[in-house]
Amino acid sequence: MPAADKKRSKLPLNPATVAGLLRELRATAAADEPLVVAGARALAEALRGELARGGVAGAVREQGPLEGAAALVYVLADEVGEADELTLRAADRARLPVVCVLAGPVAAREDSVPYVLQENVIRVEGGEGFPVDAIARRLARCLGERATPLAARLPVLRRPVAEALIARFARQNAVIGAAVFVPGADLPALTLNQIRLVLRIADAYGFEVDRERLPELLAVIGSGLGFRALARQALGLIPIAGWAVKGGVAYAGTRTLGEAAQRYFERRAPVTRVAGERARFP
Repeated sequence: MPAADKKRSKLPLNPATVAGLLRELRATAAADEPLVVAGARALAEALRGELARGGVAGAVREQGPLEGAAALVYVLADEVGEADELTLRAADRARLPVVCVLAGPVAAREDSVPYVLQENVIRVEGGEGFPVDAIARRLARCLGERATPLAARLPVLRRPVAEALIARFARQNAVIGAAVFVPGADLPALTLNQIRLVLRIADAYGFEVDRERLPELLAVIGSGLGFRALARQALGLIPIAGWAVKGGVAYAGTRTLGEAAQRYFERRAPVTRVAGERARFP
């Protein structure tokens, strides 16, 4: 085997760690947890169609039960009534993420919505269309890694989910890079997070990667090892502020890798018609 191929075939992690990560992601990819869109019936029906556009209609359930759902998108066109509060309370008790859309005059009247975080309340003035991108971004932030099986079936979620994951993992690696002072000791943790990020983005775009093809995928996208080498050099030059440099480089390297993975899969993405099914890389 050529030296270059040998280098690509190895990862700076225990093979058992990588295998465990792949098993975990494969299990969560099979989740069949739809969105529930409820509230003002006519508006909820219209929003359901927007969220399911280009994807699988069954991945968005209108006015359905909350049991087994990934998240609730609730549309209010009037003041919060008893039925609204009962639904929102049930979602809160079930620890279900809720994004609430206030449409029309109620958007100016309601200061807050019970059982919904203020940051997850989206206001829509009369005559405006649904801000689907804003709703998708809130869902991506609330769901985190749990959003990827849903994004595989709903293309409107894919870009927001990938962007939210990139931001989250980049921040995590910045903390790891800044906190670990022994040279090279951060490499396994940073690499594991980067691999997890790439695989989650792949899952959001409807792809499954097996252990044999993972090194090839990372070689195609770019592993970001050059950023870590740069960080180690910077530590030697700036010993006092080295922790900040190292954290910043870990952040930039992870973000760069995630954005490259997003572009790579976005060009090839299928729609996952059946929950748990994925296209194989490449």
